Amino acid sequence: MISTVVGSYPVFLKKNKSIKGKILSNIGAYDPYKLAIRYAVDSQLKAGIDLISDGQVRGEMVEIFAKSIPGFEIEGNTYSIKSKIYKHNKSIGANDLKLAIRYMKDFLSNSEEFSKEEKSKKGLKGIITGPSTIIQSSKLGPIYKDKSKAIIDMAYALKEESLSLEKAGAKIIQIDEPFFSTGLIDMEVAKESINIITEDLTIPAALHCCGDVKSVFKDIISFNIDVIDCEFAGHPNNFNILEKNANYLIDEGKKIGLGVIDTKKPIAESVEDISKIIEKGIKIVGKENLLIDPDCGMKLLPDEVAFKKLQNMVKAMNLHN
Repeated sequence: MISTVVGSYPVFLKKNKSIKGKILSNIGAYDPYKLAIRYAVDSQLKAGIDLISDGQVRGEMVEIFAKSIPGFEIEGNTYSIKSKIYKHNKSIGANDLKLAIRYMKDFLSNSEEFSKEEKSKKGLKGIITGPSTIIQSSKLGPIYKDKSKAIIDMAYALKEESLSLEKAGAKIIQIDEPFFSTGLIDMEVAKESINIITEDLTIPAALHCCGDVKSVFKDIISFNIDVIDCEFAGHPNNFNILEKNANYLIDEGKKIGLGVIDTKKPIAESVEDISKIIEKGIKIVGKENLLIDPDCGMKLLPDEVAFKKLQNMVKAMNLHN
């Protein structure tokens, strides 16, 4: 088993008080989020995570893409589609991913804590907010008569982003679709959109779905994805649907991202409690088919709680490795 994160991490922003930092700030060239990315990378590695993220520090999951992809307009907290959606002329997240990879390499080169084998497991996860979630979070303008066409256009735009993240060095691409479990999504359109994004990738693709996935799990497992990532700590009933589909998943070579810490709770679960959830997953699909991670993103947690949760999660996983 390997450990990973769903994506976001508490954002650590700090003014750079160096002379260079002050000069860059004065001319509008200082980027405070670089420090936030380093903090997220270092924290995840210190906790023992194998597949880390850049922390998704630059904004809310829909905002990050809506503010960059042509066709959208943001008015306060409202996202509106004002014209046809098409691909951005440069990657949205590739530079941050490259920066996170550099910080990871710096950290590992200066650390004697990890063996060569452990260091070889480390890598960055490229993260994309899914097309259905972005469109469901937005108002349709005059261009699109229904959301299906907008979702497909968004998928083609995000396909370019996924390929850019792979080229930048991501070990896996994760697509976040929290709206799947709401019952509001046309799953045939959703399948087409996910397959568009993943069809040309040469690295594994994961799909993260929040909440109770009972009504959509059978749809999701037929998508062109390698890892299905769900919440099992906060939604233990998801084990029931996992068990019913375990044979199919194993036969098709699909792995499960097993959410084992409840990111809605502002306290760190014990190693023992996390271990019990991992044990359930092992009994159903086998440890070789599991990635161990939190239920969801961790941005809203206090940083010390987020770190302790990850640290205990890795300790619990290692009891079974």
